[in-house]
Amino acid sequence: METNAKSKEKIGILLIGHGSSLAEGNSVTYALSEMYTKMSEYPVQVGFMNIEKPTIPAALNALAQKGVEKIIAVPVFLAHGLHTKEDIPYMLGLGEPREDAGYYQEKQEKILFNGEIVYVDPLGADERIVDIIKKRVEETIN
Repeated sequence: METNAKSKEKIGILLIGHGSSLAEGNSVTYALSEMYTKMSEYPVQVGFMNIEKPTIPAALNALAQKGVEKIIAVPVFLAHGLHTKEDIPYMLGLGEPREDAGYYQEKQEKILFNGEIVYVDPLGADERIVDIIKKRVEETIN
């Protein structure tokens, strides 16, 4: 029986939130992580780029401790912006900090993960998100 090479790969999922000083802002990312964990065979970790802990490097390191060799990093953002294009790639160890990002550069924790990191696009315009918007509008009207 032939085995699939992908099934042998040790993959971890990193859900990246912005981070907020308001707990309810962070709780959405944690809730999405819990929901995704229930439907995934991979270890899932949350990391925040600002304010909230764990940080992105800490989350990478937590996945590394679980023995993963490849991390799929998913920004839980709707669209690209400076954070998704520059700050987060830097925090993942995939790029250089932007010139005016001294705050992030000074606070960058050491990444202990030596495997592959695949950074995917934000959620983007998707009919499933439109369905949520439609549902919220209908609930408000009714």
